[in-house]
Amino acid sequence: MNKLTKVGVSALCGSLAAVASANAGSLSVAGTADVTWSGLDYGNQGNPIGLGSNMTFTGSGELDNGSTVTLNVVHTNTANYSSSNLTWDIPGLGKLGVNQLYNGIDRIDDKMPTAWEETWGTAVGTGIQTVSGVGGGMNVNWTSTNDMGGLSIHAAFSPKAKEGAGTNDKSTSGGAVG
Repeated sequence: MNKLTKVGVSALCGSLAAVASANAGSLSVAGTADVTWSGLDYGNQGNPIGLGSNMTFTGSGELDNGSTVTLNVVHTNTANYSSSNLTWDIPGLGKLGVNQLYNGIDRIDDKMPTAWEETWGTAVGTGIQTVSGVGGGMNVNWTSTNDMGGLSIHAAFSPKAKEGAGTNDKSTSGGAVG
């Protein structure tokens, strides 16, 4: 019985060491800030000075099988929590991800550098809705590897996309069903 206990403890210690090495990773923070001065020719606009700030937290790690896991959390301007995504890059199979907010056609929408020429990039609110692809809430997506002669395939799925955006720390959606 004593020998069996020692084998069990050794196996437990070995598995804990394997989990600890698989969970190693890094975390970095990047950010920008901008100052704006907006003016209207009519009406009372209030204070014309604006300050925008953006921060992105990026975490990544590599598993023992060569797969990599990446987490991005984005905070923009006054929003507490703008968007996030978790991507699992599986060698030979592509990338599997879970995204909050931006995905689908958003990956290619509005990628040109701007000089605040777009109406939604200024202090003047327009209520404009840009193209948002599969859904504005939580979604699961897959991107193929580029092993097919430079061709890549993107597929995404968002169940009940019109019933509310997913919450940032829960497993359920924010919309009511009924």
